[in-house]
Amino acid sequence: MDFLGAYSAGNLTYLLKGFLVTLEVAFISIILSFVIGSILGILRYAKIPVLSKIVAVVVEALRNLPLILIIFFTYFGLREVGIKMEIITAAITALTIFESAMISEIVRSGLNSIEKGQIEAARSSGLSYIQTMWNIILPQALKRMIPPLVSQFISLLKDTSLAIIIALPDLLHNAQGIYSGPNSGYVIPIIILVAIMYFVVNYALSLLSRALEKRLDTNNKGGRHKNRFQKNNQQTLPSNL
Repeated sequence: MDFLGAYSAGNLTYLLKGFLVTLEVAFISIILSFVIGSILGILRYAKIPVLSKIVAVVVEALRNLPLILIIFFTYFGLREVGIKMEIITAAITALTIFESAMISEIVRSGLNSIEKGQIEAARSSGLSYIQTMWNIILPQALKRMIPPLVSQFISLLKDTSLAIIIALPDLLHNAQGIYSGPNSGYVIPIIILVAIMYFVVNYALSLLSRALEKRLDTNNKGGRHKNRFQKNNQQTLPSNL
């Protein structure tokens, strides 16, 4: 194990370039999958005739496929029908497709966790369905979704390493390039460094999640932070609701 040789300036620079690619792919995929996944989750929650069922079928199909298969299909399979993508674009597309399906379930579950009485109370107070969702349901659901969403984002960051199958020049790909061939003595030092780099970013995301939970006080759903519709529930709704 040649730690000194493994951690040379050239190798560290090469690893850092790969790490930046990992962060770039993960960041773009997180933004896109959150937006698309939120839309899909809301469509399923809204139970729109036909459309919600189609979305449900697509989401369930994607959730039950291996991510590596989606990556492989996006880069190699689509080429057979004339859709050619750069490696980074293909990786982002595949991750976005898969993670959107996962996030849609988190969003749907978060929306379902909000008491139905609040919707009835808001509608009885004159708000439209869209206003009710935007002003009453979504803000509360988002607070409850933070922990699973951050957990899914952490998984997404780690899953970028699967794009090594299409030679994405990310952290793991560059690490392999360093310790392959005559530099077999670099394997353990490089893997240790790669593990530390992944850990630092993922642990930072975990700390961010805890800070957001504390700030938003997600555990205090029924106390001093009740909105006016919760307070007026009994006045607006029949007692059996």
